[in-house]
Amino acid sequence: MPEGKIIKALSGFYYVETDDTVVTCRGRGNFRNKKITPLVGDEVEYSVEKSGEGYLLEVKDRKNELVRPPIANVDQAILVFSAVEPGFSPILLDRFLVLIEFNEIKPLIVITKIDLCTEEQLLSIHQYVTYYRQIGYEVCLTSSKTEEGVEKVLPHLANKISVFAGQSGVGKSTLLNAINPELDLKTGIISTHLGRGKHTTRHVELIKIGKGLVADTPGFSSLEFMGIEANDLSYCFIEMREKSNDCKFRGCTHLKEPKCAVKEAVERGEITSERYDHYVSFIEEIRDRKPRY
Repeated sequence: MPEGKIIKALSGFYYVETDDTVVTCRGRGNFRNKKITPLVGDEVEYSVEKSGEGYLLEVKDRKNELVRPPIANVDQAILVFSAVEPGFSPILLDRFLVLIEFNEIKPLIVITKIDLCTEEQLLSIHQYVTYYRQIGYEVCLTSSKTEEGVEKVLPHLANKISVFAGQSGVGKSTLLNAINPELDLKTGIISTHLGRGKHTTRHVELIKIGKGLVADTPGFSSLEFMGIEANDLSYCFIEMREKSNDCKFRGCTHLKEPKCAVKEAVERGEITSERYDHYVSFIEEIRDRKPRY
């Protein structure tokens, strides 16, 4: 059976890209019985009837899936933050990183507007950048010149499915439109904030940009920790994940337990107290959330 990738889903139709063409397919009725909803990004098997109509036959196993935007098999999230205007928000960045780690997606942190910083602001940004790189994240610094952002980000898109996400007002749309000037004309939706505004029809589509595919909608329109339990959280802080094995108690929450390797690492300065404080506030938020029935 022929195979392909769903690059767009709209009104019950799935647009499946193969090596040389895009086939419009419907889902088989048994998908509903099995509670399978095909998603953009899914690898699928399909068939084409004599009438020319295509039908999805099988959705392959996914490596991950997001609810908002509804997309599967995402390789990376490009988190766009600005150094100033608006000011850099480490707690918001850590919130995004938790969601991304939980979904096993690789992040690329892009910090823009470096050239607009004062010396003091620049020093602060470089301290954050040094720490995030030290714990294993890739960080890309760019000026307010859009062409420089394009030059630095474009190579990271090759052979991957990417979503763009991050702080409001930092120029995610500007960056994407500069990478592919046809994008805004083609979709007309990327400039609306989190999909709200004059465009009432929402669909996700993967657009070819550079040598990769990019979702044409901002990632993570909900930043709640739904689905993440308190005991999952330290896994989503990568520097805590490594230390957790050395804690005295299995299932240590790194809050009040004795001989906690994470708290000892904070005291030694190996984990920043700010990242630890974010962990504590997130775990409290998860514990305080009301159950949904």
